[in-house]
Amino acid sequence: MTSKEVRKVAIITGAGSGIGRSCAHALLAAGYNVVLAGRTEKKLLETQLSSGELRNFTLPVVTDVTKPKSVRNLFDQVIKTYGQLDLLFNNAGVSAPNILFENLSIEQWQSVINVNLTGTFLCAQEAIKVMKNQKPQGGRIINNGSISADRPRPHSAPYTSSKHAITGLTKSISLDSRKYNIACGQIDIGNASTDMTKEQTKGVPQANGTNLVEPTFNVKNVADAVVYMAGLPLDANVQFMTIMATNMPFIGRG
Repeated sequence: MTSKEVRKVAIITGAGSGIGRSCAHALLAAGYNVVLAGRTEKKLLETQLSSGELRNFTLPVVTDVTKPKSVRNLFDQVIKTYGQLDLLFNNAGVSAPNILFENLSIEQWQSVINVNLTGTFLCAQEAIKVMKNQKPQGGRIINNGSISADRPRPHSAPYTSSKHAITGLTKSISLDSRKYNIACGQIDIGNASTDMTKEQTKGVPQANGTNLVEPTFNVKNVADAVVYMAGLPLDANVQFMTIMATNMPFIGRG
C-alpha cells in the first residue's frame, strides 16, 4: 500500500498464538492495523515482536472475552486509538479434556461455552455497535468455526456443541446486521498445524474406536483464506468456508 492510503483496522481475539498469530501477520502484510486481543500479555507481546517491521501497526490489549467489561474496554481502546473498526476475527477458543461424556463436570462444560460461544457473542455485539454507528457505516465479522461445527470427534461434546452454536450465531449476525452494511462469515478449519494439533501427529481417537495419525497443513493457508475473506467488498461475502488437510478424516467421519 502507498504511504497515502489509510490502513484498515482489524481486531483478532486469541491473537497470542497459533491461528491468531498467523492471521495477525497476514493482515499486517495486507495493510491492516491489527489489534491483538488475548488473555496473556506475554503471548500478545510475542506476536507483536514476531511481526518485525510491521509491529508498529499492532496494538496489544489484554482481554478476557468472557467478561463484558473486558470486551467493552477492548473496543473502547480501538476507537480511542484508531477511530474506526473494519474487521473482527472472532478466533479465541478452548477445548475440554478428552474424557467420557458422562464424566464431564459442569465447570468443564461452562468454561468451553463461555469462551467459544459467549465470548464470540460479546465481541460481535460490541463490533456491531461500533460498525453500525461509524461513518462510513459497516464492516465485517469473521467467526472461527471448526470441522466440529459440522460433525464431532469422539469425547468432544462441549467443543462440538459450542462450534455448532457458532454456525447459528454466524447466520443470525449475518441476517440481523446486513441492514447496517455489516457482513458476517465463518471459516471452519481442520487440522491446521499449530500447538493445538500436536496430538493429531501422534494419533487421536476415531469414530470407529481406533486411533489414527491425521494429516495437518500449513497454518499460513488459513491466514491467506482469512485475508481473502476480509478483503472482499462489503457487497460480497464468504458465508461459510471449510479449509482442511486434504486427507484428514472429515468426509465420512462420524
